[in-house]
Formats: sequence, C-alpha cells, structure tokens
Amino acid sequence: MIASKAGIIWEARILVAVTELVYAAQQQLALDLYQPVGTPQGLIIDLHGGGWFRGDKRKDADWATALTDQGFVVVVPNYRLVPVGYYPAPLQDLALLMQWLHNSQWQDLPLGAVGSSAGGNLSVELAVQYGIPAVSLSGILDIDAWLAQHTQVVAAEGDTSQFNQLASEQINQTGANDQFYKWFIMNYFNQRTDQLTAATPVHRVTPQTGPLYLANSLAEFVPVSGVQAFATAAVEAQVPVETAFLSGSRHGKGYLADVLPATMAFLKHYVH
Repeated sequence: MIASKAGIIWEARILVAVTELVYAAQQQLALDLYQPVGTPQGLIIDLHGGGWFRGDKRKDADWATALTDQGFVVVVPNYRLVPVGYYPAPLQDLALLMQWLHNSQWQDLPLGAVGSSAGGNLSVELAVQYGIPAVSLSGILDIDAWLAQHTQVVAAEGDTSQFNQLASEQINQTGANDQFYKWFIMNYFNQRTDQLTAATPVHRVTPQTGPLYLANSLAEFVPVSGVQAFATAAVEAQVPVETAFLSGSRHGKGYLADVLPATMAFLKHYVH
C-alpha cells in the first residue's frame, strides 16, 4: 500500500482505488474512487444505504470493486446523514457531487448510478433529476403514499446500535418492520409532513428520466408498492424500466449476488 494525501492508494489485479477524495469541502464530504486498468466504459455513482441516518461509503467497497471489474470507474460518496443532514441535504450533496464530476478528469464519461435502500432512493433521484441510468435495490420510492396508508403505525426505532458495524447485507433481512420503516422515514424529515410528496420521486418521472432497473424482495423490509408504482409511472412516461421481484425477505445488498449479472448487463447496455 502507498500513502497519499487523499488517503490510501492500493493496486489490485484490475483497479486502483483512492480513498477520501474531498468533493464538497464546506460540507466535509469525501468519496472513494475505483479506477479500472485500461479505458473505462463509463462512471458509476455508488450510493450506500443506511436509512439516511447510518452507513458509510466503505460499506460499498464490494459493489464498487465488482463494478470496476467490469470496466467502470466508480465513485462512492459519503453524503450528510441525520441529524446533520435532514431532507433535502443528501440531494443537495448529490448536486455538489455532480458538479465535482463535471469539473474532474472523468467529465466526458457517461454516467450511471446504483444504490440500495436509502441509496436506492438517491440513485433513482439521479435518474429523475439528471436523466442517467440507475439501479435501485429495495429503494425507498413511495414515501407519501405508504405513510398515508399507515397512519395507524406507531413509529419506533428499535435497536440500531450495531448498524454501523454490520455489513449492509446483514441489516433488515428478516422481513417487514413497519414501525421501524416509518421511524426512519419520518426521522429523515425531522418529523415534518409538508415535504413528503416533494420527496417522493415517483411524482417527478418524465420522459427525460433515465432508464431504470428496480429490484425488491416480495416479503422484505421495503414494500414492493414502491417498485410497482415507479414501474407504472416509467411505462406511462415511455422510460425503459426493468423490474426484479425476488422470493423471500432479503433486503438491498442481501440479494446483490442474485441480481448482479442482470444489473451489470443493464449498466453495460445503457452506460456507454
């Protein structure tokens, strides 16, 4: 390993990774960058999950490495988390990231995005706002509709003490937990209800939205209604959309291995 001002650089069979590249100094936000050997096909923004209150870019080193292995440059940014960054702070951070990429040496590469859970929500936001292809695994996509249909649910955090220590594929893998689901969504909005519709990306799908790959398990933590509603909106807007509904209760990166071939094929088709 070789120390650098940006962090640690290490060389593997097919990639060079650089950690802690600052992309938004005022917000104290950095990213990790993974670069393949040879000419890259494109650049993928990989957004970690964690309910907008936990998580870190280092947790997505596995997905980033797999993407780099297929010839993509990958950036994995941190973004502001609650309580520092209530909605819409993560979206503002993505705008800063897009500006940083526009001014970087990779500015001419075609872009795509991937993410799981809260990161899936953010990857879809990039598709809606910037028209780039996006992969979402268990993305939070139907915020206002779900909350309107679950007013009787009492929000409860439960035990989240190990969320930073556990790998993403070990969190929320046992099925529906409406109390916690409601808690972390309302936590993102600091208990405000006036922003819910504006924050629900399905309402902003247009023909300019980027192509989408949306996955969800049938009996998992995130309800399938989000993917169903988003797929319908995409079809109505004539936006290419692929969906995958998996058996069982695995959430987000818990089923990444199963959908990895299909997501790679999707990205290779649309990010070029």
